[in-house]
Amino acid sequence: MFTGIIETMGTVAGAVQHGGNLELTIHSPLAQELKIDQSVSHNGVCLTVTAVEEQQYKTVAVTETLQKSNLGKLKPGQAVNLERAMVFNSRIDGHIVQGHVDGTGICESVTEQDGSWLYRIRFQPEFAPLIVEKGSICLNGISLTVFNISNDAFTVAIIPYTFQHTNIQYLRPGDTVNLEFDILGKYVARQLKTRESH
Repeated sequence: MFTGIIETMGTVAGAVQHGGNLELTIHSPLAQELKIDQSVSHNGVCLTVTAVEEQQYKTVAVTETLQKSNLGKLKPGQAVNLERAMVFNSRIDGHIVQGHVDGTGICESVTEQDGSWLYRIRFQPEFAPLIVEKGSICLNGISLTVFNISNDAFTVAIIPYTFQHTNIQYLRPGDTVNLEFDILGKYVARQLKTRESH
């Protein structure tokens, strides 16, 4: 479990395909604190650490993950948002994030607005019931509040700190982002669907 509060950015040092899997080598200051089998969120995707070196570590994304996220598009030199699993004796500053990406969205526009930035993100209409005005969403691992929702798009506002400390600063129109919708919305949608079928 995660909070959507990014700890740091890492840099992709290697991306090697092994069959249907992608082995990623991530250069990060977190590497010295990691252990094999730990979970780390990469752009919002929970992956297991498989090897640790001095300044970098390795992890593997399987076919299912590559199909539902933007990890398969990562190239050496690119920045990736990183967050270690939450500790339950501290505050949850974002919202409860599983690290299970529901799908991807497309950045439609980026608008600078006197010290902050507005990002318009288009998503698949099938996810519309899971998103509400002023609700939470996880975008590339970042816990954000959504507004100006339509059936297939929403807007998020980015403050300077988030812009400077995450890879959202590199996001341009046409780029793909990972989306994880709020877990509470998923449970409510599931319950409603179950009632309708009975």
